[in-house]
Amino acid sequence: MDNTTDWTWDNLAVKLNDRILETLQELKFTHMTPVQSACIPLFMSNKDVAAEAVTGSGKTLAFVIPVLEVLLRREEKLKKMQVGALVITPTRELAIQISEVMQHFIQKFPQFTQMLMIGGSNTMEDVEKFKEKGANIVIATPGRLEDMFRRRSDGLDLASSVKSLDVLVLDEADRLLDMGFENSLNAILSVLPKQRRTGLFSATQTQELEKLVRAGLRNPVRITVKEKGVAASSTQKTPSRLCNYYTICRSEDKFNNLVAFLRQHKHEKQLVFFSTCACVEYYGRALETLVKKVPVHCIHGKMKHKRNKIFADFRALKSGILVCTDVMARGIDIPDVNWVLQYDPPSSASAFVHRCGRTARIGNRGNALVFLLPMEESYVNFLSINQKCPLQKMSPVSDVVDVLPKVKAMALADRALFDKSMRAFVSYVQAYGKHECSLIFRVKDLDFASVARGFALLRLPKMPELRGKTFPDFQEVAVDTETIRYKDKHRERQRQKMLVELKEKRETMEPKKKPQRNQAWSKQKAKKERRKKNAAKRKHEQCSDVDEDDVQELLNDTRLLKRLKKGQICEEDFEKAITRGRD
Repeated sequence: MDNTTDWTWDNLAVKLNDRILETLQELKFTHMTPVQSACIPLFMSNKDVAAEAVTGSGKTLAFVIPVLEVLLRREEKLKKMQVGALVITPTRELAIQISEVMQHFIQKFPQFTQMLMIGGSNTMEDVEKFKEKGANIVIATPGRLEDMFRRRSDGLDLASSVKSLDVLVLDEADRLLDMGFENSLNAILSVLPKQRRTGLFSATQTQELEKLVRAGLRNPVRITVKEKGVAASSTQKTPSRLCNYYTICRSEDKFNNLVAFLRQHKHEKQLVFFSTCACVEYYGRALETLVKKVPVHCIHGKMKHKRNKIFADFRALKSGILVCTDVMARGIDIPDVNWVLQYDPPSSASAFVHRCGRTARIGNRGNALVFLLPMEESYVNFLSINQKCPLQKMSPVSDVVDVLPKVKAMALADRALFDKSMRAFVSYVQAYGKHECSLIFRVKDLDFASVARGFALLRLPKMPELRGKTFPDFQEVAVDTETIRYKDKHRERQRQKMLVELKEKRETMEPKKKPQRNQAWSKQKAKKERRKKNAAKRKHEQCSDVDEDDVQELLNDTRLLKRLKKGQICEEDFEKAITRGRD
């Protein structure tokens, strides 16, 4: 987008409040983006809006500004306990970010108060805070908001507070549905008043999102915003100033390549995406040691209370590494991110686009790189066709050093890292099997030995995917992994105590279990013996029914038959002898 006079805020189709314009100047937002220019006038003129725009296009201001303008133009001023605007977003990091932007603006409007309702904080503290101070603007994640609506037994009646609601915003709406918040959203929408303005903002449109549009919006204006320079027929979803690369390397070489790349860009700000929380825990710990003099932070969805601080700390850094899962893929605005590195391709193609969008935001330049295995190279064409996301091949990373022996040594020195390595490997294989592009990402095609070497495993874990397979290409360390100790002495004491208790338990249980197993085996053996005896007995009984005369007669007949065959008697003599013998 060109910074021409046509895109200044003075040329917006509606006039904004002077104090809002002052705040925009202070924040150095001197020019509008296309999504802001399209959405703000419609939102301010009693229209519901469903907006689709590439990630990093300035969607947050596209709803923050009209929210304030709508509340300022109310005939009746909002009271302390009346909620006039509600913003729902999928992750707490994004909620915090929106809250920070909103706070910049309402500093000039002391008549408005806002409150953040997100996971990771104490629910009862939120309840007491709202009961004491109220809030005119609530920014929330769906789970916590739904919980707050149910807190009537704690003296909170949020349902009454939202009866005065003027504006509802669903930010990153497609992600809200992807993360399984559909039931929570339906419960929330059922409580909100029908007479309201609703804005739905997303980077991609899906069938599920279309259902939400029909359920929550009244005759909405649909807005699809493309960047300047992107053809009208194109549906490109990544920023035009993003340089998107890929590199091909074997599983056992991926981590070495990553470490070499991070060392070469240590003065830049970088996001590194992994497929699972366990991989973040393991590789993040390894990177803290291997990439020296660079701040390394880790963040994933299973963190409860640390996430908010880690997110704030990384945003404040000028350079550093954030190792993360897709919890950081959507809507998060981290200043000056130079590189987005996708160590593992995401489970869905749309998530690939959102990951890339953490850089090259609001017209800035940025870079993204995905590491692919040789068998995954067709993913490049898939992204180009299905997501209109072209990638160019990057030349191999230079000065690659084998750091895996050092990672193994770290695991041998601390059981905590050994445990993390095993969990990370298992989670990676399981996540690989759930990939949306199952024709490209096939578990049965994985070289498990190569993957295990890439994880610097000391031994292979026991898991269904490896059952019945042998891996001569994988060399386990000549160490009993049960002897590896935790560096944390308290944790090691606990482990040793648990091992002693387990041993004692087994010893006390063995005398009871053994007789049970032997008894069952003995019963089975005795049953077989009885069957044999009964069969022999029946045979004997059958034989005993034949008396001695019958036996003698049978023997005589046999002798006569032999003589006939030898020609010693004729047939007539044979017949006479048989008849005579039986009379």
